[in-house]
Amino acid sequence: MLIFLCVAFCAGTARAAFINGQDYVPLADWAGANGLKISWPARNQIVLTNKNSRLVFGVDSAQAEINGVNVRLSFPAAKDKGGALIAQFDLNTAVRPLLWPSRYVEPKKITTICLDPGHGGKDTGNRVGWHYEKNYTLPLAFELRDQLKKLGFNVMLTRSTDTYVDLPARPEIANKAGADLFISLHFNAAQTDKDTVHGPETYCITPVGAASSNSQGEGADHAATVANRLEDKSLLLAYHIQKSLAQNLHAEDRDVRRARFAVLRDATMPAILIEGGYMTNPTEGKKIYDANYRKQMAAAIVKGILNYQKLTAPAVVPNHPAVKIQPAILSGTNKISNAKNAKKISRMRMRTIRN
Repeated sequence: MLIFLCVAFCAGTARAAFINGQDYVPLADWAGANGLKISWPARNQIVLTNKNSRLVFGVDSAQAEINGVNVRLSFPAAKDKGGALIAQFDLNTAVRPLLWPSRYVEPKKITTICLDPGHGGKDTGNRVGWHYEKNYTLPLAFELRDQLKKLGFNVMLTRSTDTYVDLPARPEIANKAGADLFISLHFNAAQTDKDTVHGPETYCITPVGAASSNSQGEGADHAATVANRLEDKSLLLAYHIQKSLAQNLHAEDRDVRRARFAVLRDATMPAILIEGGYMTNPTEGKKIYDANYRKQMAAAIVKGILNYQKLTAPAVVPNHPAVKIQPAILSGTNKISNAKNAKKISRMRMRTIRN
Protein backbone atom coordinates (compact mmCIF):
# COMPACT_ATOMS: atom_id res chain seq x y z
CA MET A 1 0.00 0.00 0.00
CA LEU A 2 2.81 2.39 0.88
CA ILE A 3 4.53 1.65 -2.42
CA PHE A 4 1.24 2.29 -4.29
CA LEU A 5 0.68 5.62 -2.52
CA CYS A 6 4.24 6.71 -3.18
CA VAL A 7 3.95 5.90 -6.87
CA ALA A 8 0.59 7.66 -7.13
CA PHE A 9 1.87 10.76 -5.35
CA CYS A 10 5.02 10.96 -7.44
CA ALA A 11 3.05 10.52 -10.65
CA GLY A 12 0.73 13.36 -9.67
CA THR A 13 3.56 15.77 -8.89
CA ALA A 14 6.31 14.72 -11.29
CA ARG A 15 5.56 17.48 -13.78
CA ALA A 16 5.63 20.25 -11.18
CA ALA A 17 8.71 22.48 -11.31
CA PHE A 18 10.67 24.97 -9.25
CA ILE A 19 11.63 27.95 -11.42
CA ASN A 20 13.41 31.09 -10.21
CA GLY A 21 12.38 30.40 -6.64
CA GLN A 22 8.72 29.73 -7.45
CA ASP A 23 6.64 26.56 -7.42
CA TYR A 24 5.08 25.96 -10.84
CA VAL A 25 2.24 23.55 -11.54
CA PRO A 26 1.03 22.04 -14.83
CA LEU A 27 -1.66 24.29 -16.26
CA ALA A 28 -3.42 21.34 -17.87
CA ASP A 29 -3.73 19.56 -14.52
CA TRP A 30 -5.04 22.67 -12.78
CA ALA A 31 -7.49 23.31 -15.62
CA GLY A 32 -8.80 19.74 -15.52
CA ALA A 33 -9.28 19.88 -11.76
CA ASN A 34 -11.34 23.04 -12.13
CA GLY A 35 -13.52 22.09 -15.07
CA LEU A 36 -11.64 24.02 -17.74
CA LYS A 37 -10.61 22.74 -21.16
CA ILE A 38 -7.14 23.61 -22.43
CA SER A 39 -6.15 24.39 -26.02
CA TRP A 40 -3.16 25.86 -27.87
CA PRO A 41 -4.52 28.15 -30.65
CA ALA A 42 -0.97 29.39 -31.24
CA ARG A 43 2.46 28.00 -30.44
CA ASN A 44 3.00 30.24 -27.43
CA GLN A 45 -0.60 30.84 -26.38
CA ILE A 46 -2.66 28.71 -24.00
CA VAL A 47 -6.43 29.12 -23.67
CA LEU A 48 -8.56 27.67 -20.87
CA THR A 49 -12.34 27.70 -21.25
CA ASN A 50 -15.61 26.50 -19.81
CA LYS A 51 -19.15 27.87 -20.10
CA ASN A 52 -18.40 30.67 -17.64
CA SER A 53 -14.76 31.59 -18.13
CA ARG A 54 -12.02 32.13 -20.68
CA LEU A 55 -8.38 32.51 -19.64
CA VAL A 56 -5.49 33.24 -21.97
CA PHE A 57 -1.83 32.85 -21.04
CA GLY A 58 1.34 33.48 -23.03
CA VAL A 59 4.38 31.25 -22.72
CA ASP A 60 7.33 33.09 -21.13
CA SER A 61 5.01 36.03 -20.52
CA ALA A 62 3.41 37.54 -17.42
CA GLN A 63 0.58 38.83 -19.58
CA ALA A 64 -2.77 37.11 -19.03
CA GLU A 65 -6.36 37.70 -20.01
CA ILE A 66 -9.07 36.72 -17.54
CA ASN A 67 -12.61 36.88 -18.90
CA GLY A 68 -11.76 39.62 -21.35
CA VAL A 69 -9.63 41.79 -19.06
CA ASN A 70 -5.84 42.01 -19.26
CA VAL A 71 -4.15 41.17 -15.96
CA ARG A 72 -0.42 41.38 -15.34
CA LEU A 73 0.78 38.29 -13.45
CA SER A 74 3.64 38.36 -10.98
CA PHE A 75 5.58 35.61 -12.76
CA PRO A 76 5.62 34.48 -16.41
CA ALA A 77 3.94 31.28 -17.50
CA ALA A 78 6.46 28.67 -18.65
CA LYS A 79 6.72 25.70 -20.99
CA ASP A 80 8.05 22.29 -20.03
CA LYS A 81 8.20 19.24 -22.32
CA GLY A 82 5.38 20.56 -24.45
CA GLY A 83 3.17 21.43 -21.48
CA ALA A 84 2.46 24.81 -19.91
CA LEU A 85 3.27 25.67 -16.30
CA ILE A 86 1.92 28.46 -14.13
CA ALA A 87 3.25 29.80 -10.84
CA GLN A 88 1.27 28.64 -7.84
CA PHE A 89 1.75 32.16 -6.52
CA ASP A 90 -0.28 33.62 -9.41
CA LEU A 91 -3.02 31.03 -9.03
CA ASN A 92 -3.34 32.07 -5.39
CA THR A 93 -3.06 35.84 -5.76
CA ALA A 94 -4.61 36.58 -9.16
CA VAL A 95 -6.45 33.79 -10.94
CA ARG A 96 -8.51 32.24 -8.15
CA PRO A 97 -9.60 35.53 -6.51
CA LEU A 98 -10.92 36.77 -9.87
CA LEU A 99 -12.58 33.52 -10.97
CA TRP A 100 -14.20 32.74 -7.63
CA PRO A 101 -14.42 36.03 -5.70
CA SER A 102 -17.06 34.80 -3.26
CA ARG A 103 -14.47 32.46 -1.75
CA TYR A 104 -12.02 35.29 -1.11
CA VAL A 105 -14.09 38.42 -0.53
CA GLU A 106 -16.21 38.93 2.57
CA PRO A 107 -19.43 40.85 1.77
CA LYS A 108 -19.50 44.44 2.97
CA LYS A 109 -21.81 47.31 2.10
CA ILE A 110 -20.18 50.35 0.47
CA THR A 111 -21.35 53.66 1.91
CA THR A 112 -18.36 56.05 1.88
CA ILE A 113 -15.87 56.45 -0.97
CA CYS A 114 -12.71 58.54 -0.76
CA LEU A 115 -11.53 60.03 -4.05
CA ASP A 116 -7.93 61.17 -4.35
CA PRO A 117 -7.29 63.67 -7.19
CA GLY A 118 -3.63 63.06 -7.97
CA HIS A 119 -0.97 65.76 -7.47
CA GLY A 120 -1.91 69.40 -6.76
CA GLY A 121 -0.20 72.64 -5.77
CA LYS A 122 3.55 72.49 -6.30
CA ASP A 123 3.19 68.91 -7.57
CA THR A 124 1.92 69.40 -11.12
CA GLY A 125 2.14 65.76 -12.16
CA ASN A 126 2.76 65.06 -15.83
CA ARG A 127 3.09 68.03 -18.15
CA VAL A 128 2.35 68.06 -21.87
CA GLY A 129 2.71 71.53 -23.36
CA TRP A 130 0.68 73.81 -21.12
CA HIS A 131 -1.44 70.92 -19.84
CA TYR A 132 -0.76 69.84 -16.25
CA GLU A 133 -2.01 66.52 -14.91
CA LYS A 134 -3.19 68.12 -11.65
CA ASN A 135 -5.63 70.31 -13.59
CA TYR A 136 -7.50 67.29 -14.95
CA THR A 137 -7.51 64.90 -12.01
CA LEU A 138 -9.44 67.40 -9.88
CA PRO A 139 -12.34 68.01 -12.32
CA LEU A 140 -12.52 64.25 -12.93
CA ALA A 141 -12.85 63.79 -9.17
CA PHE A 142 -15.62 66.44 -9.03
CA GLU A 143 -17.54 64.72 -11.83
CA LEU A 144 -17.11 61.31 -10.25
CA ARG A 145 -18.17 62.66 -6.86
CA ASP A 146 -21.35 64.14 -8.29
CA GLN A 147 -22.32 60.93 -10.07
CA LEU A 148 -21.68 58.84 -6.96
CA LYS A 149 -23.63 61.21 -4.73
CA LYS A 150 -26.66 60.90 -7.00
CA LEU A 151 -26.59 57.19 -6.21
CA GLY A 152 -26.61 57.83 -2.48
CA PHE A 153 -22.93 57.26 -1.69
CA ASN A 154 -21.08 59.45 0.76
CA VAL A 155 -18.07 60.89 -1.07
CA MET A 156 -15.02 62.68 0.30
CA LEU A 157 -11.98 64.12 -1.48
CA THR A 158 -8.37 64.30 -0.30
CA ARG A 159 -8.20 67.75 -1.92
CA SER A 160 -10.84 70.03 -3.42
CA THR A 161 -8.56 72.88 -4.52
CA ASP A 162 -5.19 73.21 -6.22
CA THR A 163 -3.26 72.40 -3.07
CA TYR A 164 -0.43 70.02 -2.28
CA VAL A 165 -1.22 67.05 -0.02
CA ASP A 166 1.57 64.75 1.15
CA LEU A 167 1.27 61.26 -0.29
CA PRO A 168 1.04 59.42 3.10
CA ALA A 169 -1.63 61.89 4.24
CA ARG A 170 -4.00 60.90 1.43
CA PRO A 171 -4.83 57.33 2.55
CA GLU A 172 -4.73 58.56 6.14
CA ILE A 173 -7.63 60.90 5.37
CA ALA A 174 -9.62 57.90 4.15
CA ASN A 175 -8.57 55.77 7.11
CA LYS A 176 -9.66 58.34 9.68
CA ALA A 177 -13.02 58.78 7.97
CA GLY A 178 -13.63 55.02 7.85
CA ALA A 179 -14.07 55.07 4.07
CA ASP A 180 -15.05 51.82 2.37
CA LEU A 181 -13.09 52.45 -0.85
CA PHE A 182 -10.09 54.58 -1.78
CA ILE A 183 -9.66 55.58 -5.45
CA SER A 184 -6.69 57.67 -6.58
CA LEU A 185 -7.12 59.40 -9.94
CA HIS A 186 -4.26 60.07 -12.35
CA PHE A 187 -3.32 60.45 -16.01
CA ASN A 188 -0.27 58.88 -17.57
CA ALA A 189 2.61 59.97 -19.79
CA ALA A 190 4.96 57.96 -22.00
CA GLN A 191 8.64 58.69 -22.42
CA THR A 192 8.84 56.92 -25.80
CA ASP A 193 6.37 55.81 -28.48
CA LYS A 194 4.11 58.69 -27.55
CA ASP A 195 2.04 58.31 -30.70
CA THR A 196 1.25 54.65 -30.05
CA VAL A 197 1.03 54.19 -26.28
CA HIS A 198 -2.50 54.82 -25.00
CA GLY A 199 -5.21 53.37 -22.77
CA PRO A 200 -6.11 53.14 -19.07
CA GLU A 201 -4.24 51.15 -16.44
CA THR A 202 -5.54 50.29 -12.97
CA TYR A 203 -3.21 49.48 -10.09
CA CYS A 204 -3.70 47.65 -6.81
CA ILE A 205 -1.23 46.66 -4.10
CA THR A 206 1.55 44.20 -4.97
CA PRO A 207 1.32 40.84 -3.17
CA VAL A 208 4.06 40.00 -0.69
CA GLY A 209 6.80 38.08 -2.48
CA ALA A 210 6.34 39.70 -5.89
CA ALA A 211 7.90 42.63 -7.69
CA SER A 212 5.69 45.55 -8.67
CA SER A 213 4.76 45.96 -12.33
CA ASN A 214 4.96 49.75 -12.58
CA SER A 215 7.96 51.26 -14.35
CA GLN A 216 9.74 52.05 -11.07
CA GLY A 217 8.56 48.85 -9.44
CA GLU A 218 10.07 47.62 -6.20
CA GLY A 219 11.59 44.18 -5.94
CA ALA A 220 10.04 41.07 -4.47
CA ASP A 221 11.85 41.48 -1.13
CA HIS A 222 9.56 44.31 0.00
CA ALA A 223 7.86 43.79 3.36
CA ALA A 224 4.12 43.42 3.79
CA THR A 225 2.06 46.61 3.90
CA VAL A 226 -1.21 47.46 5.60
CA ALA A 227 -2.95 47.23 2.23
CA ASN A 228 -1.93 43.60 1.78
CA ARG A 229 -4.58 42.62 4.33
CA LEU A 230 -7.24 43.42 1.72
CA GLU A 231 -5.31 42.72 -1.47
CA ASP A 232 -7.96 40.32 -2.86
CA LYS A 233 -10.65 43.00 -2.57
CA SER A 234 -8.39 45.65 -4.09
CA LEU A 235 -7.61 43.30 -6.98
CA LEU A 236 -11.30 42.68 -7.59
CA LEU A 237 -12.09 46.41 -7.51
CA ALA A 238 -9.22 47.17 -9.89
CA TYR A 239 -10.37 44.39 -12.22
CA HIS A 240 -13.95 45.64 -12.53
CA ILE A 241 -12.96 49.27 -12.97
CA GLN A 242 -10.33 48.41 -15.59
CA LYS A 243 -12.89 46.27 -17.42
CA SER A 244 -15.44 49.09 -17.39
CA LEU A 245 -12.93 51.72 -18.52
CA ALA A 246 -11.69 49.66 -21.46
CA GLN A 247 -15.16 48.60 -22.58
CA ASN A 248 -17.13 51.79 -22.06
CA LEU A 249 -14.48 54.17 -23.36
CA HIS A 250 -13.55 51.80 -26.22
CA ALA A 251 -9.97 52.21 -25.07
CA GLU A 252 -6.87 50.04 -25.19
CA ASP A 253 -6.80 47.72 -22.16
CA ARG A 254 -3.38 48.24 -20.58
CA ASP A 255 -3.89 45.80 -17.75
CA VAL A 256 -4.69 45.47 -14.10
CA ARG A 257 -1.24 46.01 -12.59
CA ARG A 258 0.48 45.86 -9.21
CA ALA A 259 2.36 48.62 -7.39
CA ARG A 260 3.32 49.71 -3.90
CA PHE A 261 2.45 53.34 -4.45
CA ALA A 262 2.59 55.50 -1.33
CA VAL A 263 -1.12 56.28 -1.66
CA LEU A 264 -1.97 52.56 -1.64
CA ARG A 265 0.39 51.03 0.93
CA ASP A 266 -1.29 52.29 4.10
CA ALA A 267 -4.94 52.15 3.09
CA THR A 268 -7.10 50.11 5.46
CA MET A 269 -9.84 49.63 2.84
CA PRO A 270 -9.77 48.32 -0.76
CA ALA A 271 -7.58 50.84 -2.59
CA ILE A 272 -6.69 51.36 -6.24
CA LEU A 273 -4.96 53.90 -8.45
CA ILE A 274 -6.39 54.66 -11.90
CA GLU A 275 -4.25 55.97 -14.76
CA GLY A 276 -7.08 57.18 -16.97
CA GLY A 277 -5.06 57.39 -20.17
CA TYR A 278 -1.95 58.93 -21.71
CA MET A 279 -1.70 62.70 -21.95
CA THR A 280 1.26 62.23 -24.29
CA ASN A 281 -0.80 60.43 -26.92
CA PRO A 282 -2.05 63.04 -29.44
CA THR A 283 -5.52 61.49 -29.74
CA GLU A 284 -6.08 60.34 -26.17
CA GLY A 285 -4.59 63.52 -24.74
CA LYS A 286 -7.22 65.64 -26.48
CA LYS A 287 -9.92 63.42 -25.02
CA ILE A 288 -8.52 63.76 -21.50
CA TYR A 289 -8.65 67.55 -21.79
CA ASP A 290 -12.32 67.40 -22.82
CA ALA A 291 -14.93 67.66 -20.03
CA ASN A 292 -17.43 65.43 -21.87
CA TYR A 293 -14.89 62.63 -22.14
CA ARG A 294 -14.06 62.93 -18.44
CA LYS A 295 -17.78 62.68 -17.74
CA GLN A 296 -17.85 59.41 -19.69
CA MET A 297 -14.79 58.23 -17.79
CA ALA A 298 -16.45 59.00 -14.48
CA ALA A 299 -19.54 57.04 -15.56
CA ALA A 300 -17.31 54.08 -16.48
CA ILE A 301 -15.65 54.20 -13.06
CA VAL A 302 -19.08 54.31 -11.41
CA LYS A 303 -20.16 51.25 -13.37
CA GLY A 304 -17.04 49.43 -12.26
CA ILE A 305 -17.78 50.29 -8.62
CA LEU A 306 -21.36 49.04 -8.97
CA ASN A 307 -20.22 45.78 -10.56
CA TYR A 308 -17.77 45.33 -7.70
CA GLN A 309 -20.53 46.07 -5.22
CA LYS A 310 -22.76 43.40 -6.75
CA LEU A 311 -20.17 40.85 -5.68
CA THR A 312 -19.32 42.31 -2.28
CA ALA A 313 -22.80 43.46 -1.25
CA PRO A 314 -25.26 41.79 -3.64
CA ALA A 315 -28.33 42.99 -1.77
CA VAL A 316 -27.39 46.63 -2.24
CA VAL A 317 -27.23 47.79 -5.87
CA PRO A 318 -28.31 51.43 -6.38
CA ASN A 319 -30.05 52.67 -9.51
CA HIS A 320 -27.76 54.01 -12.20
CA PRO A 321 -28.22 54.55 -15.94
CA ALA A 322 -24.86 52.85 -16.64
CA VAL A 323 -26.23 49.48 -15.51
CA LYS A 324 -29.32 47.55 -16.45
CA ILE A 325 -31.91 48.19 -13.77
CA GLN A 326 -34.75 45.83 -13.00
CA PRO A 327 -38.27 47.34 -12.81
CA ALA A 328 -38.94 48.92 -9.44
CA ILE A 329 -40.71 46.49 -7.10
CA LEU A 330 -42.61 49.31 -5.40
CA SER A 331 -45.02 49.99 -8.26
CA GLY A 332 -48.73 49.59 -7.52
CA THR A 333 -48.96 46.25 -9.37
CA ASN A 334 -45.98 44.82 -7.58
CA LYS A 335 -47.29 45.96 -4.21
CA ILE A 336 -50.49 43.95 -4.78
CA SER A 337 -48.51 40.98 -6.08
CA ASN A 338 -46.15 41.10 -3.10
CA ALA A 339 -49.06 41.27 -0.70
CA LYS A 340 -50.70 38.22 -2.30
CA ASN A 341 -47.42 36.32 -2.18
CA ALA A 342 -46.95 37.22 1.47
CA LYS A 343 -50.41 35.89 2.35
CA LYS A 344 -49.78 32.72 0.34
CA ILE A 345 -46.43 32.12 2.11
CA SER A 346 -48.09 32.75 5.47
CA ARG A 347 -50.82 30.13 4.74
CA MET A 348 -48.15 27.62 3.65
CA ARG A 349 -46.22 28.17 6.88
CA MET A 350 -49.38 27.64 8.94
CA ARG A 351 -50.11 24.37 7.14
CA THR A 352 -46.51 23.27 7.78
CA ILE A 353 -46.83 24.02 11.50
CA ARG A 354 -50.11 22.12 11.73
CA ASN A 355 -48.63 19.11 9.93
